Amino acid sequence: MARSKSEPSSNSAPDKGAANLAALRAQIDKFDTSILELLNKRAAVAAQIGKVKADQGEVVFSAAREEEVIANVLAAHKGPLAPVTVKAIFRELMSGSRAIQRQQKIAYLGPEYSYSHLAAIQRFGEASVYNRTANIAAVFEEVVRKHADFGVVPLENSTDGRVVDTLEMFMRFPDQVQICSEIRLRVRHHLLANCAQSEVRRVYSKEQALSQCRNWLAKNLPQASIHPVSSTADAARLVQTEDHVAAVASREAAVRYGIGVVAQNIADSPFNETRFAVIGATDSAKTGADKTALMFQINHTPGALADVLTVFKSNKINLTWIESFPFREAKGEYVFFVDFDGHRDEPKVKRTLASLEELCDTLTVLGSFPQARAEDE
Repeated sequence: MARSKSEPSSNSAPDKGAANLAALRAQIDKFDTSILELLNKRAAVAAQIGKVKADQGEVVFSAAREEEVIANVLAAHKGPLAPVTVKAIFRELMSGSRAIQRQQKIAYLGPEYSYSHLAAIQRFGEASVYNRTANIAAVFEEVVRKHADFGVVPLENSTDGRVVDTLEMFMRFPDQVQICSEIRLRVRHHLLANCAQSEVRRVYSKEQALSQCRNWLAKNLPQASIHPVSSTADAARLVQTEDHVAAVASREAAVRYGIGVVAQNIADSPFNETRFAVIGATDSAKTGADKTALMFQINHTPGALADVLTVFKSNKINLTWIESFPFREAKGEYVFFVDFDGHRDEPKVKRTLASLEELCDTLTVLGSFPQARAEDE
């Protein structure tokens, strides 16, 4: 029977859908070309900025300026992309722009895909050159000897507290490095293995990572022994070479070494976070949302620390971190580390530092830098 002229063909709906898809993809292709053109125009301007900086003797990386760029684009952002996606795009864009000016060398506590490496990439992007080191002391040495432009070192963890090796190195190089930026990395530990969870007999990871997952491991892997190694990435590598073993490490390490993720997010605290310091030759310019870090010693007498804290209170300055650390060159003496809201160039911070100079035996400003937020905030 002949089909009526008004009766639609059974193939018309799929044909219309395919045509719409092709049209939408054509729009995407057009946008991509326009975006690429704008990216290269932006990069050309960045290259000119690099020449001006070089003539003025300025460094390529400016934490203050990069935070300003991120703040500007997020203020203008209307969606539908998530803010964290926009930040990631512009981080890589700025990383590539820096590489056009001069490729930066970044030292970090290795190996690749350790949490220090992930923090460094979060701050400096994929276009930088990364020098992995065997320990935190070597990161400081690389920066002091100018083998690296910047170093990334862990400062404190929300579960385990201060990182002793980093504080010791600030004491060793009190005037040779400055904190120019901070990084807050959400630490998501996963159990990596190439066997079933019930078959795991040994678990490897960095000591701090094992500590941050100790309750989960005791409850879910009572049959397995725990073995600290130098890094989470080294733990992942061991899974490749031994049977019935697992590693506590990042998802990135699982992808890099071809290991299965047996259990996700196994840290005992859902808010596990490590704060890293970026160290270099100078600190950062003022942004309006900054911190300043100090290291000081005081007389070992009653009320000496209270006198120091009163200075912060009287100047209405909020302390965001304080640590006491044994001074190994004098028994019973301590070095105090603090950071607080404000930049060293602000008048009330200048007043505070002047007052502290009179109270402290030694006082070292470790740097002023933009306050960081966790990458997924």
